[in-house]
Amino acid sequence: MSTAQLRNIGPKSAAWLRQVGLRSAEDLAAAGAVQAFLKVRRAGFKPSLNLLYALEGALTGCHWHDVPEDRRQQLLAELEQLTAALPPARGRPVGGPVTTAFYDSNGEVRPEGDDAVADGPADEGDDLPA
Repeated sequence: MSTAQLRNIGPKSAAWLRQVGLRSAEDLAAAGAVQAFLKVRRAGFKPSLNLLYALEGALTGCHWHDVPEDRRQQLLAELEQLTAALPPARGRPVGGPVTTAFYDSNGEVRPEGDDAVADGPADEGDDLPA
């Protein structure tokens, strides 16, 4: 039996599974829903969580809408745990903290929190230091 003949698995999902080496129901059962989902995602495809639920439904023989909410939460927790343990995908930078730099008119970085702008001489009415 091919993955295309499994319940909940349409042509696009079956093609993704074939491309990551999951070609039969036995392959899918050996990998499990979460590992199969991760293989598809790590291959560069952009599956939604519906694929995860469809894979679980295919393994249990039910429609993906009928996967119980507590099982969905277990799948998401397992997915989160396994995703956190994976190295970042190649070619993509790891997200880091976002910082903001402010520059004065001379192109110099102003200290953070310094609201004064050195645009030139201060006029008499300005509250800026001279």
